Amino acid sequence: MPQSPVPVFEAADAVAADAPVIVILKADGQDLGAHAAALDAATGGIVSRSCATGGGACIDLVPPQGVTARRVIVLPLGKAEAMSALSLAKAGGSLAAHLEGRGENEATLVLDPVANAAFSEAEILARVAFGVRLRRYRFDLRNKRPVAGADKSWRLQLVGADKETLNAALARTNAVAEGVEYARTLVNLPPNHLHPDSFAQHLEPLRAAGIEVEVLDADRLKDLGMNAILAVGSGSVRAPKVAVLRYRGEGSGEQPLAFVGKGVCFDSGGLCIKGGVQMFDMKADMAGAAAVAGLLLSLARQKSPVHAVGVLGIAENLPSGTSLKPREIITTASGQTVEVFDTDAEGRLILADCLYYAATRFEPSAIVDLATLTYSVMRGLGSVFAGLFSTDDAIAAEMIAAGETVGERFWRLPLDRAYDDGLKSPLADLRHHAKDMEDGDAPYAAAFLRHFTEDRPWVHLDIAGKELAEEDRPLGREGATAFGVQMLEEWVRTGRRSA
Repeated sequence: MPQSPVPVFEAADAVAADAPVIVILKADGQDLGAHAAALDAATGGIVSRSCATGGGACIDLVPPQGVTARRVIVLPLGKAEAMSALSLAKAGGSLAAHLEGRGENEATLVLDPVANAAFSEAEILARVAFGVRLRRYRFDLRNKRPVAGADKSWRLQLVGADKETLNAALARTNAVAEGVEYARTLVNLPPNHLHPDSFAQHLEPLRAAGIEVEVLDADRLKDLGMNAILAVGSGSVRAPKVAVLRYRGEGSGEQPLAFVGKGVCFDSGGLCIKGGVQMFDMKADMAGAAAVAGLLLSLARQKSPVHAVGVLGIAENLPSGTSLKPREIITTASGQTVEVFDTDAEGRLILADCLYYAATRFEPSAIVDLATLTYSVMRGLGSVFAGLFSTDDAIAAEMIAAGETVGERFWRLPLDRAYDDGLKSPLADLRHHAKDMEDGDAPYAAAFLRHFTEDRPWVHLDIAGKELAEEDRPLGREGATAFGVQMLEEWVRTGRRSA
């Protein structure tokens, strides 16, 4: 399996007598609670002495003889007043790295009541467990690595909250984690494993979760007039596809939310070919489609009472004698003609057809698209923020707030009619992009896409540069990040709660 076994979290009433590893979750500046105090007494006061030293890292203690556990760990949670969903998840990520580094795969997490926290004990434990699971995820195709075939499952017991409440909280965090892991695996898969001919096979987890999956082949795309995505994929021996995903939660309305994802399984740039360094990570140019798939899986797994559809534009952008050429004019599904220039700006062509399809087939209450779209958004915002463009101020504000909650940060960029001036063509309804590709390409791309949304409330998320991490992070290893899944799940959930 390319993915590590999923950790198992179990709600428990008390610490088992034979627990091999005990982890005390401790808020800064607060006295030891009943569970921690009992363990402190049994260990001759080493827990209280270690807590007096402070610090934000895990504190690893070797208990004295007479204590069954071979290891006691104090996990600092920070000050109660400053706890957030993100800080708790990061604490869990720190714990996962600590346990893994010491070869431990079984532990009992113990939490005593925390005063002045904005979270219940069940929420604290579930959020820490969420961080453990995200940091634990590993993708690895090596058959001869030292741990191949012997990657142990993790079993963690959680003590300190009402079982029923804790299990409900875990249901949500496990659902989100499953969506994140699924999206990460899609992005991590090499391009000979994930491509337009095989993509549908990798959608089986969605079907198993009760999501309707419909795959539109090239003939169907031609019937629908989706010539833009067909043009992008024309250089590959593997014809493009569009995957249509539909999840209807119990009690949800007829009008859905629509999520559109760019799914370029490999982007060489086409005839306007990329340089080698630019091309190396282009298996991840389908991260937008992966995020949409991960979001729908997380919603289905927690039985969220929403109606959501996903439209994934799947293609390979490769050079050949049949490839899309600069200055071709394409009639899109909307009937608008587009004059093409740089064939390496293929994502907006795919999204043009998919946005129009989503808008006209489903008539959604709002459309959100995700795409690793432009280099300019990376140059403009650096590594901290992804770009957000929107025709709806309220949705934009909600998404930015949701991103701050989960640590996926977005900065709103201008979507102004003035950019349409740069998209004028004497031969077609629209230019593919502005004449100067260095002149703020991200807002021009957003302005282009708006022409295919049928005036539906719309958000465009340019997540270029966020799809891969070059090194281990608190909530994930080097590799795919599944950026966007958590923010969108938080946005959907918050909107449902306030509706």
